Amino acid sequence: MTTKEDMPKRVTDPMLEQLALLMETNRKQSEIIESQAKTIEELRATIVELNASLAWLKRKVFGKMSEKCNPINNGDPMLPFDYGDLGQIEAEIEAARNKAAQIITPKPQVADKTPRRNRIIMDDLPVVTVVIEPEDLDLGKYVKIGEEHTRTLEMKPGYLYVKDTVRPTYAIKDETEAVENGKRMVVTAPLPLMPIYKGMPGASMLAEILLQKYEYHVPFYRQVKQPEHLGVKLSRNTLNGWFKPVCELLRPLYLELKKKVLSSDYIQVDETTLPVIDHDRHKAAKEYIWIVRAAVPRLLFFHYANGSRSQKVAVDLLKTFKGYLQCDGYSAYDAFENRKDVRLCGCLAHIRRHIESCREENREYAMQGLKFIQDLYNVEYMADERQLSYEERAALRQRLAGPLLDAFELWLQNTYPKVLKRSLMGKAIAYAYPLIPRMRHYLYDGRIFIDNLVENALRPMVLTRKNMLFCGNQQAAENTAVICSLLGSCKECGVNPREWLNDVISKLPYYLTPKSEKKLTELLPDRWGGYRQSHDTLPTVTGMSMDNPRTVHRQTVHAT
Repeated sequence: MTTKEDMPKRVTDPMLEQLALLMETNRKQSEIIESQAKTIEELRATIVELNASLAWLKRKVFGKMSEKCNPINNGDPMLPFDYGDLGQIEAEIEAARNKAAQIITPKPQVADKTPRRNRIIMDDLPVVTVVIEPEDLDLGKYVKIGEEHTRTLEMKPGYLYVKDTVRPTYAIKDETEAVENGKRMVVTAPLPLMPIYKGMPGASMLAEILLQKYEYHVPFYRQVKQPEHLGVKLSRNTLNGWFKPVCELLRPLYLELKKKVLSSDYIQVDETTLPVIDHDRHKAAKEYIWIVRAAVPRLLFFHYANGSRSQKVAVDLLKTFKGYLQCDGYSAYDAFENRKDVRLCGCLAHIRRHIESCREENREYAMQGLKFIQDLYNVEYMADERQLSYEERAALRQRLAGPLLDAFELWLQNTYPKVLKRSLMGKAIAYAYPLIPRMRHYLYDGRIFIDNLVENALRPMVLTRKNMLFCGNQQAAENTAVICSLLGSCKECGVNPREWLNDVISKLPYYLTPKSEKKLTELLPDRWGGYRQSHDTLPTVTGMSMDNPRTVHRQTVHAT
């Protein structure tokens, strides 16, 4: 029989079980809703990222490649600079920024059309005059009243010649005099030191091979065509056999170049890809080569460390450097933040590039950021126009660029929460904001550039990479670093690379002898005299036919 005490218990147990079941169901549904919301947010971010990528690809395919944009009107109502409620301090910075922006003189726009320079180009060239008389004309019945001139630019292709070094041998007439005075019975002038021991090519031939490969970006398989057309058949293996020894000849000069660059107190660093054949995998591996440029003296070198781009390479390469180090936002350079003898400097061009890529995704914010950057560049333009000294340039930067940089930093702070982190604008701001402290260093030293100009020196390397496609092995990559360093330094110093190579290749054997007291630094482009030896070039003599390669010229020189 059921008692009254059992009634509440029988009613309560099923209710509790049902309540627990409902709570478990609600918990599972909450988890599902939370998971779905998270998935939706991820999908939204993915859509934004894909749309940004699509906009970037459309611009690459259909838009203009230049990063240059039109001047921005300060009073444009489409550019609302919304800094939010930043307080009195931020308002003061904004006022200083506006004051600086009003003082800045914008760079004038240059017309796209440039005047023709044909006449100027041909003014300094030698002239060959060809007179064409009218046919079937009795000149005795006519008087000349004028003439018509038509000038064309002509070219004579290069040619090969043989340099025959003759060393006469002399014997003394009076043998007794030789015995008494200790003179030699037979005398022959010593053989000049050759760039390649017992090698066929002279200095000018080796210089041309290097120039064709790294200055004109012509690989060996195309280089052999030119001498073949001139009557000399050379194989790629022959050129490669000459190339390796001349690289070893120039390597000590390359090492001196590295020492001099790293001894400077202001350098610029960057890195780029260099495909190198991996013989184990039978394919070209994506490796890296570093470039270091000294602003003063204007020299640079490339550094290849087994194709690595790791932080360890940068630390080992720059372990002896002290001074300003200008670079991009690559994390490998963060290792120098804690060094007291190194001060990192940022690059505004890299920041601008990231923000400029967002114009298709978020034009409003992109144009706001570009306006700050444009004003900073205009400060540099003003300093260039006034030809200010380093001290005056630094003072102008602190007065005008300092408030602009402060306002730009505030804009980055307040814009970042308004955009998605995975969007192009979010990534651009995340890249730019940590670099602002590094950018401030250029305000206080007029020598520091606002951009990392080392990228300009990378362009010949990029062209060489596109034409040769890859390096055959790591030794070839190291040789590429040696030659590109020397030719790049010639370009920085405004030195003719052909004249420099002709002279340096012929002199290096004398500088590298064990008893030589000459310093290799004398041959670096910044100290080189800029002249050519007579034995390095084809002699020009009256009566010598340029059309007949078998014409013999005998030149007398005296051995020293």
